[in-house]
Amino acid sequence: MHAGRATLVDAHTVAIGERTIRARHIAIATGSRPSLPPRPGIEHAITSREALSLATLPKRIAVVGGGYIAVEFAGIFNGFGSHVDLFYRGEKILRGFDDDVRQFLTDEMTKQGVTIHPRAVIESIERASDGTLFVHVGDARHGPYDQVLYATGRVPNVDGIGLEQAGILLDARGAIAVDAYSATSVPSIHAIGDVTSRPQLTPVATRDAGLLARTLFGGSRVAVDHAYVPSAVFSQPEVATVGLTEADARRTLGDVDIYRTSFKALRHTLSGRDERTLMKLVVARDSQRVIGAHMVGRDAGEIIQGIAIAIRAGATKAQFDDTIGIHPTAAEEFVTMRQKVAD
Repeated sequence: MHAGRATLVDAHTVAIGERTIRARHIAIATGSRPSLPPRPGIEHAITSREALSLATLPKRIAVVGGGYIAVEFAGIFNGFGSHVDLFYRGEKILRGFDDDVRQFLTDEMTKQGVTIHPRAVIESIERASDGTLFVHVGDARHGPYDQVLYATGRVPNVDGIGLEQAGILLDARGAIAVDAYSATSVPSIHAIGDVTSRPQLTPVATRDAGLLARTLFGGSRVAVDHAYVPSAVFSQPEVATVGLTEADARRTLGDVDIYRTSFKALRHTLSGRDERTLMKLVVARDSQRVIGAHMVGRDAGEIIQGIAIAIRAGATKAQFDDTIGIHPTAAEEFVTMRQKVAD
C-alpha cells in the first residue's frame, strides 16, 4: 500500500508525491462526491456528508432534492422528530422509479409528517441575523430552518488525477467513459464504481471490480451486465425494485400485464398504525416472463433480493403463481397476486 495523492503520468505510470510506480494495468476507483449548484447563499447549505456529523439535531430542516438520498434523509430527520420540508423541482420524487411507487411513497411520507413541495426550485438561501435559514422559491419565502440539506446529485471525482495527460476520455456526464469490460479510452487503464456513469450502487461497483479482476488475471474475458440490478431506497417506508418500470416496459415492449396490490400489513392492523404496503409486478404479455417487481413497505429490500433471483433467472408469472407463499407474511403477496390491472 502506498499512501498519498495519486496522479496518472501515462498509460502505465502513477505518481505519488515524488515516487512513480509503473504497472501493466491501472484501475481508477475514485468514486463521487455530493454537488452543490451555484445559488446565492449556497455556502450556508450542507450535504449528506455534513448531515452525518451534526452536533445538534435540527428542529426544522429543509431538504432539497427528490432522489434516494433526499428522501432517505427526509425520513431520518422526520423520524428523529424534526420538522422536514422536502423541496423538489420535478412533479414527483424518485425520478426514474415506477410511477405507482413514486406516488405511493409521496402519500406515505406525507402521512408521516414530511411536507413535500413539488415543482419547487430554490433560487437562493438567506441567513438571518440569528443564524436561522430561509429558502426562496419564486415569490415565496420558506423557513426558518436550522439546516438546509442539499441532495441534488453527485459528481465523479475526476479532477486533478491526470486524466488529460493520460489521454482518458470523459462522457457527456463528465464521468470516465468505459466499455463493457471497464476499459477506458486507454486500454491499460480501467475505471469502476461511481467515477463512471454506471449505476451508483456499492454492490455494482463490487461486482464490476470482481469481473475486472477475472478479465485481467483470471483467464476469462467477462463483460459487465447491469440488467435486472435490484436496488433499495431506505426511505420511510422502504422502497425496493428490480427490473423494468411499467412505463419503460410499455415503451420497449408494448403490451404488458400489470399486477398490483396495496394493503395494511397484519402488524399494523393490530397496532393501529396508518401505514400501507404496495407491491407490483410487470409481466411481458407474450412470454409471461416477470420483468419488473416493485415494493414500498417494511423489509422491501430483503424481499426484493429474493425476487431478483427469480426475475434474473427468467421466471414466468405462472411460476410465481405455482410457488407456495409463507403465511402470514407480506412477501407472500408476490405469489398470490392473480387479478390483472385493467389497461
